[in-house]
Amino acid sequence: MKRRYPPLIAIIILALFLTGCQPQISRNGITQVATIDALMAGVYDGHMTLKTLRSYGNFGIGTFEALDGEMFLLDGEFYQVKADGLVYLPSLEARTPFACVTRFSADKKENIDRPTGLLGLEEKIDALAPEANRFCAFIVRGDFSAVRTRSVPAQKKPYPPLAEVTKTQPVFELKNVRGTLIGFRAPAFVKGINVPGYHLHFLADDLGSGGHVLDLTITRGVLEADTVHDWLNLYLPGDSKSFGTADLKTDRSKELKIVEQGK
Repeated sequence: MKRRYPPLIAIIILALFLTGCQPQISRNGITQVATIDALMAGVYDGHMTLKTLRSYGNFGIGTFEALDGEMFLLDGEFYQVKADGLVYLPSLEARTPFACVTRFSADKKENIDRPTGLLGLEEKIDALAPEANRFCAFIVRGDFSAVRTRSVPAQKKPYPPLAEVTKTQPVFELKNVRGTLIGFRAPAFVKGINVPGYHLHFLADDLGSGGHVLDLTITRGVLEADTVHDWLNLYLPGDSKSFGTADLKTDRSKELKIVEQGK
């Protein structure tokens, strides 16, 4: 004879069952699609939609299928800076081969009231979030006297390594622009998985320009930092032959530094 549960108890049992079967998404963690070394090796096929990616966080950076530009995710809205330097609104069905997202919740805040370069900004963030073995997500909103950015053009198969692509990358010199800088400071132990140190993207308030940041000077603004305590999910492309056969043994630290800093 079947046991019958009152409706409320049945709902509770179902909820507990579903909770036990579903991944638990931390409110203060990192979700990442693939690894930076895979991207460096030329694994550019997208394998997670932006719609799915957004379910893991409202803040983040990355790139798009075939390496088609730079990703900027803030307050749940995606922006795509393509190789022409212009900003586009991508479809949520677009896919990413590499991205890093979190649910941003600032725990530190500081005003910037004098001209500050990239190194000075990094020092400010380090002072606000001194635990170097934790991720730190940050937002800087303000007026910038100069921002040097880059984007990368969409690639065709067979995909070249990222270091080859960036040798001819378009670079943009933005002057006297108001906008938002976002990024992560990642700990040294994520070498090969993420970018150790700083990784920053920029978006102008008028949505006219942006990209991966190579250098900057901010004249005034507000810095918000969020120390991220949990490493959460690392999603690897399960059905990608290119990922499965990519050379992920090679130490790409020097190449990555050139790609990130443009020098």
